[in-house]
Amino acid sequence: MATQKSKYTNDDIPVKSITNGVIHLEGRDNMKVTGVKIMPRNIFILDPGMQNAIITNLKTVYNVIDYEFWIIVADRPVDINVYLSELELLYNKTSDPARRKIITEDLNKANMFTSNNVVDTEYFLLFKERNDDVIGKRIRNLINNFANAGLTAFQTSNDDLRMILDNFLNGGQTTEFGTVLS
Repeated sequence: MATQKSKYTNDDIPVKSITNGVIHLEGRDNMKVTGVKIMPRNIFILDPGMQNAIITNLKTVYNVIDYEFWIIVADRPVDINVYLSELELLYNKTSDPARRKIITEDLNKANMFTSNNVVDTEYFLLFKERNDDVIGKRIRNLINNFANAGLTAFQTSNDDLRMILDNFLNGGQTTEFGTVLS
């Protein structure tokens, strides 16, 4: 008797859990996926010498990595609802016509962003490993090496890893696993 193939993509993904910034995979080998989130930096506003230094340092960062890794670029929707609310409150408190005009312009610009599905682009370097000590050492080395290259990096969070999976599995739609609707 042949086994029936699932029609759901996430049934083929061996994710057991996501805790402490690590994806724990199913299977006997206790493999884990984790990494660092690299904060973007616009090097094109820097002088050419600084641009070249950062690029050279990045080459060094990638050349010293002696294990398999993945560079992930993911888009996350920008939520500016709190900012919009604060602008509206400020508008209601202000009676000065010149200030109200400036606030209205900011509101219109912010509403343009929300209607055009503006996203933040985020960068990640992920790797797979079993040993927790090796994971900790790699994370520390990556953070330090990126800092030496002039970039800020920190370990991925649970939210980061869920967002990456959502981007790849669900076309960017957030999942609500385990949510019970009444």
